[in-house]
Amino acid sequence: MTTRAETEVAGHARYTYRLRLSSSARAALEAEWARCRWVWNECVARSKKAHAEQVACGPAALDKMLTQARSVNGWLRQGSSVPQQQLIRDFGKSRAKPLGDIKARLPVRQRAGMPRYKKKHASDPSLNYTQRGFRIKDGRLRLAGGVTAVVVWSRNLPKPPSSVRIYRDGLGHWYASFVVATTTESLPATGRDIGIDWGVRETATTTSDAHDLHHAQHGTSASQKLARYQRTMSRRKPKRGQAGSKGYREAKRQTAKLHKKVARQREDTGRKWAKRVVRDHDRLAVEDFRPRFLAKSTMARKAADAAIGATKHALIHMAVKHGRELYLVHPAHTTMDCAQCGARAKHALPLSERTYTCTACGAMSPRDKSSARVMLVRAGLVPGWR
Repeated sequence: MTTRAETEVAGHARYTYRLRLSSSARAALEAEWARCRWVWNECVARSKKAHAEQVACGPAALDKMLTQARSVNGWLRQGSSVPQQQLIRDFGKSRAKPLGDIKARLPVRQRAGMPRYKKKHASDPSLNYTQRGFRIKDGRLRLAGGVTAVVVWSRNLPKPPSSVRIYRDGLGHWYASFVVATTTESLPATGRDIGIDWGVRETATTTSDAHDLHHAQHGTSASQKLARYQRTMSRRKPKRGQAGSKGYREAKRQTAKLHKKVARQREDTGRKWAKRVVRDHDRLAVEDFRPRFLAKSTMARKAADAAIGATKHALIHMAVKHGRELYLVHPAHTTMDCAQCGARAKHALPLSERTYTCTACGAMSPRDKSSARVMLVRAGLVPGWR
């Protein structure tokens, strides 16, 4: 089955920038997060009580709860109502399934879909502001509640943003993520098509040798440093209820920093490759590969280092952004079909067999290259047996 990819990307995009905060602005945002965290935990408590009593607890009831709490609680009323209301909206999206579902009849502790409490030292701040809760003036971000932040404008926003999310990562860095309506930036037509097959040995094998994406092995390159930091954390791990030592906290910070670096390297590699593929081709036939099952296989570590999911998402985003035609091809039997005659092998090929040989027409080619050509045929971009 082949589908067009327009529905894969919404009509909005996020532009994320680093924030420079003064000590007063940082304290104000942390206080705002404390209030929002209280609202979230109150929603969780009321939702669990409603499930236990088999009664409804919808967004209207939670909105009423917030209004009553702000009227009697001066500490809660000191903060802006915008992020608190948005937190209730987010809570509604993450709630468990209706009571008629099987999961809803399970005990609370067995229900995986039930939202959990946000602990003070185990959750990083994340505040959502709608258009009436922020504005950009003189290059600075002004939030409801009198908080002003300096934004590191690495690039200009293409359009006025509709909302912004202020959050802090594991390294203690603050960011502003603006939601902006997407615009199509058309590229010159090239008259070329490309088929893309995902893999572990090669992250992406295409019908064009110049556009193959080799496994960058960013995680493997950082594995020695990561192992050293983790050994330090293991030796200095504090006992339950005790604060970690200075060396433990430093090793933990270095571990988080290294994980962030590897994630950014993978994202940068995927985006640059996706932009090059989209710039050089008009139509793309991409394997609709879901790499989640690889986490249970012996290739889990290498598959995670390849970042197939992130690279595929970057390719879809680039194709929609630049108005290219992108077709998602169902991955079933793509390694068993012959791209020349359409004959299907009687048995699945083992991973050790890297050359595909058709028993019907005798065609021989590298296994991944053959799968990439099958993508083009199944998408109807080249004449073939489909």
